[in-house]
Amino acid sequence: MPRRSHGPRLSEFLDALQARGRYTFERSEALAELRSSSEALEVAARRLASKGRLAVPRRGFYVIVPVEYRSSGAPPVDWFIDDLMRFEGRPYYVALLSAAALHGAAHHQPQEFQVITDAPLRPTTAGRGRLRFFTKLALAGTPVLEVRTQTGTMRVSTPEATALDLVRYARWCGQLGNVATVLADLAEKLGPDRLVSACRISAELANAQRLGWLLDKGGEARVARPLADWVAARHPRVVKLDSAKARGDGQADPRWRVVANAEVEVDR
Repeated sequence: MPRRSHGPRLSEFLDALQARGRYTFERSEALAELRSSSEALEVAARRLASKGRLAVPRRGFYVIVPVEYRSSGAPPVDWFIDDLMRFEGRPYYVALLSAAALHGAAHHQPQEFQVITDAPLRPTTAGRGRLRFFTKLALAGTPVLEVRTQTGTMRVSTPEATALDLVRYARWCGQLGNVATVLADLAEKLGPDRLVSACRISAELANAQRLGWLLDKGGEARVARPLADWVAARHPRVVKLDSAKARGDGQADPRWRVVANAEVEVDR
């Protein structure tokens, strides 16, 4: 007869965590609480995952799925992103289209939850939710906000840092046309002086030029005016709007010194 565990069952452990308002746990914590082997834990976790009670976005990291989210396979990513990145041991912030949506610029609902961290991480899924990670070495200086979630808080780039990141990672945000549309929605949340500060911290002059050009394109020249003064004071070289395309025969915009080598339409 197989030896029985003297600890609680995994389902009871999940119930106890939920009762305390917790929806994630790590393998090491479960092993200590359940007093079982890794193999037994894996078997029990697979069984509960097959019943829709658990999601496993990373090996060794588990997300409890409450009843109301069983049909989607996992609770919203913002319920567990902070715990997941602590498990990964990496700094992070919610970014790009996901951050823009949190700031009210949800012209198009993002199809994936986008996070910036300081080292490459593989994409992952939790139920129907897909997480994609982007790498930025100079992560620490990016202005962020602590945003409350259902289960705690998460780090989210400020509207101004979000705007600059959208330009930097445009190819993963629906290309420049979609970025321009999102920026037009985001503009009312942008502080002109904070925008200059975010660009100064990033030391990405070329992307600051592109950002200013796109704000002008969306009719937000007033928001961009201090940024234009900051850019002009640095006597920037001419840059292409789309760095991946040939320059073409266009002339540089005198305000931003940007050659519009790509068609950009703002979808209102």
